[in-house]
Amino acid sequence: MSPTKGDDRSSGSKTAPAVGEHLIEPSASMVTYDSYLKVRDLIELQKPLSNPEQHDETLFIIIHQVYELWFRQILHEVGHSIAALERNELLSFLRSLKRVNTIQQLLVQQVGILETMTPTDFNQFREQLNPASGFQSWQFRILEFRMGAKDRGYLKFFRTNPHAQAKLEAALNEPTLYDWFLRYLSRRGFAIPKAVLERDVSQLHEPNAAIKQIFFDVYRDVDRNYDLYMTLEAMIDVDEQFTMWRYRHIAMVERMIGNRMGTGGSSGVNYLSQTLSKRFFPEIWQLRNDFGGAYGQLHRTQPSS
Repeated sequence: MSPTKGDDRSSGSKTAPAVGEHLIEPSASMVTYDSYLKVRDLIELQKPLSNPEQHDETLFIIIHQVYELWFRQILHEVGHSIAALERNELLSFLRSLKRVNTIQQLLVQQVGILETMTPTDFNQFREQLNPASGFQSWQFRILEFRMGAKDRGYLKFFRTNPHAQAKLEAALNEPTLYDWFLRYLSRRGFAIPKAVLERDVSQLHEPNAAIKQIFFDVYRDVDRNYDLYMTLEAMIDVDEQFTMWRYRHIAMVERMIGNRMGTGGSSGVNYLSQTLSKRFFPEIWQLRNDFGGAYGQLHRTQPSS
C-alpha cells in the first residue's frame, strides 16, 4: 500500500494533519470573529492622556472600560429579572440574580489587577484625569437607581450629557427591582401594605415592619416557603456583593492616594466610605436582628410531631 497524505511511511513517522483542515475560510460577506465583536473598534478605544504616555494608563483605561461593559450586562440582567417577576417566573428571576452575583464577584477580583500599579505609577498620570471621576459613571448610577438606591441629587452631575440624564431620569421614576418583587409577593397572596405598593417610586423605599414580618415568617418555615427563602438569600447575596465591591474599591483607593481629594472633587476615601451603608433590600437585612432571639423562641415553641 502506498503512503497516504499526512502519513510518511517512508521515514517511519507520521505528520500532524494540516492546520485548519476543517476550518472555513470566510469570505468578505461572512460574519467573522472580528466583525461580530468589533475587535478593531474595541482596541482603538484606549486613548491615554499622559504625555509622554505612561505605561499603566492603558491598564487603567481598560479596567474601567471593562467595568462599564459588565455594568451594561448587569443592567441587562436586571431588566430580564424584572420581566420574569412580571410573568410570575420566580426560577427565571433567580437565574438572573445568580448571574449578577457571579459578575459581581468578577468585578471585585478586577480590583486586584488595578493594584498591580504602584501609587507612584498611578500618580504619573492621575492629574490628567481631573475632573473625571468614577462617581460620574451613569451606568452604575442607573444600576443603583434600578436596584433601589434612589437619589435625585446625582442628576446635576450629568447636565452636560443629555443622553445619560434622560436615562437617569427614567430610572429614577421607574419601580425598582425590590418594588417589582414586593408586587409579585402581593399577587401570591402576601399582605404587602397598600402604602408600599403605591409608594412614590422616585424616592428611597422606607423599611416597613409588615414586610419584615412577612420575610420573618418565610425564614421561620423554610420547608413550606423554600422558593421564597432561596430568593431572599439570592437577593441578599447580590446586595452583599455590592458592599464587597464598594469596600474593595475603597481599600484600593486608599492604597493608591491615601486620604487625598478625589479627581472629581469628592473627599476621596471619606466620601466613598459613606456609600458602605447603602442597602437595596433593607428588611431582608433587618430581620437578621431577630434570628438569635425571637426566631429561636418561635422554633422552640413549635409542637413536637
